[in-house]
Amino acid sequence: MLKIFRADLHIHTCLSPCADIEMTPSAIVKTAIEKAIDIIAITDHNSAENVIAAQKTAGNKNLIVLAGMEVTSSEEAHILALLDAAEGIMKLQDIVYKNLLPGENDERLFGEQIVVNEKEEVLSFNKRLLIGATSLSAQEIVNTIHSLGGLAIASHVDRDAFSILSQLGFIPEDLKFDALEISPNINKGKAEFSFKGYRFFPWITSSDAHWLRDMGRRTTSFYMHEPTIEEMRLALKNIDDRKVEWE
Repeated sequence: MLKIFRADLHIHTCLSPCADIEMTPSAIVKTAIEKAIDIIAITDHNSAENVIAAQKTAGNKNLIVLAGMEVTSSEEAHILALLDAAEGIMKLQDIVYKNLLPGENDERLFGEQIVVNEKEEVLSFNKRLLIGATSLSAQEIVNTIHSLGGLAIASHVDRDAFSILSQLGFIPEDLKFDALEISPNINKGKAEFSFKGYRFFPWITSSDAHWLRDMGRRTTSFYMHEPTIEEMRLALKNIDDRKVEWE
């Protein structure tokens, strides 16, 4: 029997320099439970160092925390990577770190990049330029995510910057995204009109939360058997009555 899982698949922790310092893994988990969200994904910019803390915090609570990352391509397009386990996302992190453009984070300009454990103890400050781009093309990123068994989703395609459409002007036919993400900045009706040429892709929507108050402001409902990446993949393809819905 299919169940309905309410998911917010784009959430930044205090590791992202643009996120509020209160976005600790434990605070995010607590807020997700309070807002009756069933699945969240931790998707910091070009890093996954707070994923394990969030998954440990969720523990046996009624919440699934997917291992994620928002990777910036060489074209400066943002792409969400979603996997079940931290092991896969850490492999992606190794690849991303090797291909980050050189430079050190300027905390005064961009903000701190804080690595925190499940007890809200600060472990370190990431000094890499996480807000920058990688030397990996969008095609290379999508292919790498798929090789690790993950979902590759084009971030906030309606935005005027850092989306695949804003950066390329179109989505190449050979760029096999599993879904396109619509941001909270546009309603469903306007999105369907503005991007009707891309309705052959599945669509989701997420909060892209950088502050606790924004978590869950946009969610996607997945009709599936269990909260796993494989079931989500099937739901995006409408296999055996599985489906996704959003407003």
